[in-house]
Amino acid sequence: MSAEAVVRRFYDAFARGDAAAMNACYASDVTFSDPVFGELHGDRARAMWTMLCGNLREFSLTYELLEASGEIVRGRAVATYLYTSTGRIVRNEITGTFLCKDDTIVRQDDVFDLWKWSSQALGLAGTLLGWTPMMKRKIRSMATVRLERFINRG
Repeated sequence: MSAEAVVRRFYDAFARGDAAAMNACYASDVTFSDPVFGELHGDRARAMWTMLCGNLREFSLTYELLEASGEIVRGRAVATYLYTSTGRIVRNEITGTFLCKDDTIVRQDDVFDLWKWSSQALGLAGTLLGWTPMMKRKIRSMATVRLERFINRG
């Protein structure tokens, strides 16, 4: 299977909110990174998707592949969802870079504007402070705590 096909399978599963199918696209030692969770490895990355997909509300995802060259694929996804902590709708534009080997994703680096995300998700506090290093650390800390609780409850 081509790297492009693996990434399409991943995004199609994401659009369905199917964490198991998304995680099946990952190598056992996958590395994932994004502005909220930082860098996650292996089972922690898979747990993040399981947690996020389990909480999806009013969710939709569209995507397009921007380029594919050998083992590397770049895609752009737009995820729209209800951020349940605040009841606010978020439209997050994400650029993902995937490294694929042996029909699996071994590395995924997602990039998006954290200030724009925090403005939508957190309202006025996110708009006023979302660009600051302090708020970025707080957002990452809150995500880490949520993920730890999710992992430890199971």
